Amino acid sequence: MSADGEDQLEWRDTYFVVFRQADRPTVTQVEAAITESSKRLKLENLQGDEDGMFESVLVQAPQDNAAVEISYERGEAVAEQCLELARQMKDDLSPKQLKKVLKADARLDVMLFERVHDDFADGGDEDDDWEGGALDPSSLLNVVSALAKLTGGLPIDPASGAVLS
Repeated sequence: MSADGEDQLEWRDTYFVVFRQADRPTVTQVEAAITESSKRLKLENLQGDEDGMFESVLVQAPQDNAAVEISYERGEAVAEQCLELARQMKDDLSPKQLKKVLKADARLDVMLFERVHDDFADGGDEDDDWEGGALDPSSLLNVVSALAKLTGGLPIDPASGAVLS
């Protein structure tokens, strides 16, 4: 435990769910989709705009030694990134998937954090812990799947250029 009694959160991976701004979910829809994906998840700091549209949330998964931070992004920069992803992934995408990426002008950034104890944060071999399975990424995969279904979007691992199934 750290001095303030909390474990440390260390970033491990980020996934995108790309979709059209017109399909942006409400706070209520995101809350329902995440809680239905797993009863073990705890939502914190659920934020929306003045119209009740989703902005961000922190999802804690204590049993999985994980936390997931989700934020909504939109605009020209996101559309340009989606075009670049479409170019990079065109040979690996079905025509339907390619169309989704090309039309996308919004995305949910889903960042996975591992909860680490001070023994790892202070120089222990955290790579062994990561590979050894102390972190269970199933929370992330369930959340990403639920958000993709909710938005009609496509879940992508930008690091590998792969679509999550």
